[in-house]
Order: sequence, then structure tokens, then C-alpha cells
Amino acid sequence: MGVTVPDINLAITFLEAALGAIALYRNVTHVSPQQGPQTEAILGLPQGTVVWEICMMSLGHGPGIELFEIHGPDQRAALRANDFGLQHFAVYVDDIHAACARFTKAGGELLTEPQGQPSLEAGPGNMFCYGRAPWGMIIELLSTPSRERFDDIAPTKRYQPPPRHEES
Repeated sequence: MGVTVPDINLAITFLEAALGAIALYRNVTHVSPQQGPQTEAILGLPQGTVVWEICMMSLGHGPGIELFEIHGPDQRAALRANDFGLQHFAVYVDDIHAACARFTKAGGELLTEPQGQPSLEAGPGNMFCYGRAPWGMIIELLSTPSRERFDDIAPTKRYQPPPRHEES
């Protein structure tokens, strides 16, 4: 998953502190940014846009997050949930209350307190909470230890990472 952020160092610090992410490597840096017609064509960027940095992050047993610090004309704030396109990503946590505390301590803002999963995903301990990262992107913290209702009807089981011991 690729995420564009206004300040890559602040985003790395936030993801490390809030979600336990690990910065793996930077394959583009300010020393040698990507720019010009080829970069613009590859990423569908407006003319004059510069990719200042790219950092690959590991997020537990889930997918990687590729952070992009890109600066160019006509940049806009993060999308809202009712706009088209990727509107949030979810991170599975073993202890949602500890994860929410860690998220806010790292500089994120919770949109609500943790609450029970609705409908088919309801069950003992199944909770979720949405929060906003410092650059405006929405991140969902999700815990579904009781999976019987949806696993029993789905054609394949929904992936759930093995338990992690999270720090408070």
C-alpha cells in the first residue's frame, strides 16, 4: 500500500510509535529525488512534481506500507471517507484499548472511543475504532477475536495475524 505524506520523517516516527511499524529502507532520498517526465508518466503526476523520498515500512504480519513524500502543484489534503478511492486502512490489534492509547500518545486523534463491531462481525471482544494520523489519513484499529459468525459463512477464512505482545 502506498501512502503520500507531507513529511516522511514525521510519518515514520508516527507509524513506529502508533503501530509498531519498522522502517526497512529508503529507496529514494532528498539527495537523489525522482523527478521529470518519466517519473511524472510512471505515477501519473502533474508536471513539476518531485518525489523527495520513499520509505518501505513493515507492519507486523500484514502488508508493507510504502511512504512517499511527494511535492507538486495542486496538492490536496487527505480524502474523506465519502470521497472515491482508498479512504482508510485497517490494522489488526490484539488489545484495542492499548492500541488506542498508543495511537493517541504518538500524535494520532481518535474519532470515537473503541466500540463493538456491528452486524455479522459482532461478537465477544470484537471492536473497532477509527483515528486520524497527523497528516489527515484515516486508520482503523480492529480486533476480532470472536470470528465464528463470519468465518462460518465465508468461502474462506478472513486472515488474522498471530497474536502480538503490544506495548502500552
